[in-house]
Amino acid sequence: MTDKKEPLKATVEILRNELEQLFAFFERGLDYHKMVYELWNAKDILGHLTFWHESFARNISDVGKGIQPKPLKGKLSEVNRQSVETTKNESIENLIKRLKDAQNTIEAFVFEDTIHQIPYKKGSRDYTKTEHLEVVSNHIHKHLKDIQRTYGKTNKQNGIAGLKPKEF
Repeated sequence: MTDKKEPLKATVEILRNELEQLFAFFERGLDYHKMVYELWNAKDILGHLTFWHESFARNISDVGKGIQPKPLKGKLSEVNRQSVETTKNESIENLIKRLKDAQNTIEAFVFEDTIHQIPYKKGSRDYTKTEHLEVVSNHIHKHLKDIQRTYGKTNKQNGIAGLKPKEF
């Protein structure tokens, strides 16, 4: 890896860490139907994050393969509602698998030198790889913090330390 890619590699590691913490929380076997927000419970949030991560994975993959990306479209509130509605009937295990698969796709393309800009959503500007990774990491972090506030802190003794980065 060239020195030029080190900052990108560090940003990927931050995202992996956020995902590890999210996975550890959802592997605790709790009741994930506890409300975190007025309309969303913890499982809804996992579905929401999975939906958006899969969108990122599709967009970066399409750009990397030279295919015209088809970013999500609609008002953010509508897309967020769709993110929960389309994942509501999925199991926690399947959502985690989908999220890991999306992360694997992202990592398969994120270091490609030919990828410079990645679409986010129709009507929004495109993002650089680093910007997109930072937005995603911050998004996961914010929701994880809200979940932890509702359920109590997740710590290393409860299983976070067991995941290796390449298990995604």
